[in-house]
Amino acid sequence: MAVTGPDDAARVAPAELVPAIRGAHARLLASIAGCTDADVAAPSRLPGWSRGHVLAHLVGLAAAATRQIEYARRGALVDVYDGGRPARDAAIEAGAPASAAEHRSAITSATERIDALLADLTREDWSRPVRYRAGTALDMAQAWWREVEIHLTDLDLGPASGDWSVQLCEHLTAFLAERLPGGSALVLEAPDGWVQELGTGPTRVLRGARTDLVAWLAGREPAGPVVADDGAPPPALGPWPAPQPPQAPQEPEAAGR
Repeated sequence: MAVTGPDDAARVAPAELVPAIRGAHARLLASIAGCTDADVAAPSRLPGWSRGHVLAHLVGLAAAATRQIEYARRGALVDVYDGGRPARDAAIEAGAPASAAEHRSAITSATERIDALLADLTREDWSRPVRYRAGTALDMAQAWWREVEIHLTDLDLGPASGDWSVQLCEHLTAFLAERLPGGSALVLEAPDGWVQELGTGPTRVLRGARTDLVAWLAGREPAGPVVADDGAPPPALGPWPAPQPPQAPQEPEAAGR
């Protein structure tokens, strides 16, 4: 299937992506299965957000992703969020205080709807354009996969970045490469032989476990050390890639918070 768009280097084929998303959904549902109201009201790993904020955000993003793909199948484009970033933020604040049972119900409905939608996509549907990053339905589905996997670690309920698969790590690395400062390059090297080369310009080598290197690139706290070969701190990273193309109003993508 020939699919073109802004995120070609980060692409995962639908045959691999659909089961990966189902697996992420299963882990998400298992992680919140025993949560109490106090558990969901407790702080997440994201500064200023409770677990309820994270779950409310995932529900809102699931609705946005589903809408992007459903409109694409009709040959239409729609904004990622009705009302843009202010409406997205207001929905998260309104949904965060829900009970554990309400969060579980909302997440279950959202993930079931996405699973059913993706299972019904045809070969042509995956390449239909969406407004998200001026990309395709495949780009939107991959964004949802990223968000679920990353926010699972933010919930701090068991799943951690150390559980990330090689497939996810390579996808995240390709997608997040634009966070590097302009005119710089990094080589990420892990003891297991995993190597990724990012950017152009003067090169520095960053060493650590594969999942720790990717957690750092995703703005999450690595479980172990991430060390540059020159002894200096790792470079400061730019913002999370925005979901809208430059000509449209931009909203930071959610996994960057």
